[in-house]
Amino acid sequence: MRMAAKGLTAILSVITIGVALSLAGSPAFAGDDGNSKNVTEDEIVRALAPPAKKPLTRGLSIAPQADLAPSAAETKLIQSVRGRSTRSLSSTEREEIASVAKDKPNIDLEITFDYNSANISAKSLPSVQALGRALTSSDLKGSTFVVAGHTDAAGGEGYNQELSERRADSIKRYLVEKYSISATDLVTVGYGKSKLKDPAQPMAEVNRRVQVVNMENKTTASK
Repeated sequence: MRMAAKGLTAILSVITIGVALSLAGSPAFAGDDGNSKNVTEDEIVRALAPPAKKPLTRGLSIAPQADLAPSAAETKLIQSVRGRSTRSLSSTEREEIASVAKDKPNIDLEITFDYNSANISAKSLPSVQALGRALTSSDLKGSTFVVAGHTDAAGGEGYNQELSERRADSIKRYLVEKYSISATDLVTVGYGKSKLKDPAQPMAEVNRRVQVVNMENKTTASK
């Protein structure tokens, strides 16, 4: 009886460890798994909110963090692309946007679409709805955001470029129609398969994503 009990305890321990490892290895925002976790409004707000300025300390000469605000060149770029259609952006403008965006608050949303289309899948709607609520929150409302579409490496460059643009446009259209976000505050851009998140696994689902970037805080967005 004692041996049987020890054997049962060992089996239960192996099962418990296996479950723990499987949970630890699950991506936080995976989009193609029916059991995956949708990103929340609070998570999006925290990711996109500009970093808080550090308070000045008496006796120390600490300049305000002016680098948090867009530079003159960044502001010029942002103003030049606001209100533009996705397909009107040149390859140079797309690269300029990517260069500026890399140092801005951002979040990757693994939003899935119906096969070979720009229709948002039903299981990804909660994430898109959370995005809509976040962008209209008092912390983010009025900023200018880039909505960038990315694909995996399957298919040709031209096809993926066009598909990524359509999918970015689909997200923008949903946000404008459902949450009354100003279309000029959403700059959509497609990168096709040119900027894989995981180049070592070009076909991985993590590469099929929509990246949202806060390009300009709300105090300067209307200027």
